[in-house]
Amino acid sequence: MRFETLAVHAGGEPDAETGAIAPPIHLATTFRHGPAGERRAGFEYVREGNPTQERLETALAALEQGAAALAFGSGMAAMTALLESLPAGTTVLLPADCYTGLRVLADEFLPRSGIRAHRLDMSDTAAVSAALDAGAGAVWLETPSNPQLQVADIAAIAALARAYGARLFCDNTFATPALQQPLTLGADVVMHSTTKYFGGHSDVMGGALVFARRDTGYEQVAHRRHVTGGVLAPFNAWLTLRGLRSLPARMQWHCANARRIAEFLAAHTRVAAVNYPGLTTHAGHAVAARQMCDFGAMLSFRVNGGRDAALTTAGRLQLIHNATSLGGCETLIEHRASVEGANPTSPQDLLRLSVGLEHADDLIADLAQALDF
Repeated sequence: MRFETLAVHAGGEPDAETGAIAPPIHLATTFRHGPAGERRAGFEYVREGNPTQERLETALAALEQGAAALAFGSGMAAMTALLESLPAGTTVLLPADCYTGLRVLADEFLPRSGIRAHRLDMSDTAAVSAALDAGAGAVWLETPSNPQLQVADIAAIAALARAYGARLFCDNTFATPALQQPLTLGADVVMHSTTKYFGGHSDVMGGALVFARRDTGYEQVAHRRHVTGGVLAPFNAWLTLRGLRSLPARMQWHCANARRIAEFLAAHTRVAAVNYPGLTTHAGHAVAARQMCDFGAMLSFRVNGGRDAALTTAGRLQLIHNATSLGGCETLIEHRASVEGANPTSPQDLLRLSVGLEHADDLIADLAQALDF
């Protein structure tokens, strides 16, 4: 079955009781069971599982070609549950360029669980090999990375991880399974902030993990979610499931817009650099072309003139909104260094752009006038 068809039908079987085509929302927090706790219909309490969440997890596993999935209340809840399930004493390799929340988790919280984090350039496969040889037990990839769009070779790093007995986790939020499927390239677990492209409309928060195998690793994380309560609300699960139906079509338009905008920015005299894997000048273009079927809708660019010029550009935009998050219908821009807290790692002249579903001509016109100062 083709991906587009799978996105429409996975987890979307007509309701058995009514024949309804749209999946029902089960808002119940508890389910009737027998006097000795016998589960009459497979459910007991919403924190452990519920029918709407189960439909979403079935769909997510199918789209990523995984064996099982777990939905969470946010992407951070998903990544925290996975990383804190590692044995105490584990060293996990993280990208030097990565989402701020992951960096803070690694610096402030993972050490309390006895987990050490080591950051390095994941586009340097030799450096990853050396770090694994030094005893790392897990690798976390973001590819393309946030916000500098660096590209890691998933298949090559997966082979290294297997050779050293390490586990490979991959944040696939930027690409989505419409463009890239890390489990088929050898990753053990894929993470998503479903708030982004899966929801697709900037109106629902969630996260997910998809596992290549329904093994003890999956069971440990499922148990942790049950006990610590980082579950996804049924209504959020329903909204996310609805978003999956249009994911392939939206991603095609997102990517087409992003290509045009990246080309426009790359030719602009006020732009010092454009980070977009779809440009042949990008250092990771060849790897991205090999492991992705398109290059996504996220890009970042650096403005000549430093921080002040970047902020001036962002402030002059009229159609494009200054806002956090990504993956919605509307185009958003953000000066990442300003929102990364006390110790930002993003360059001060960098703006991150989440390209939406507007007409590319209108977006380019807005960027052109914003850069004309």
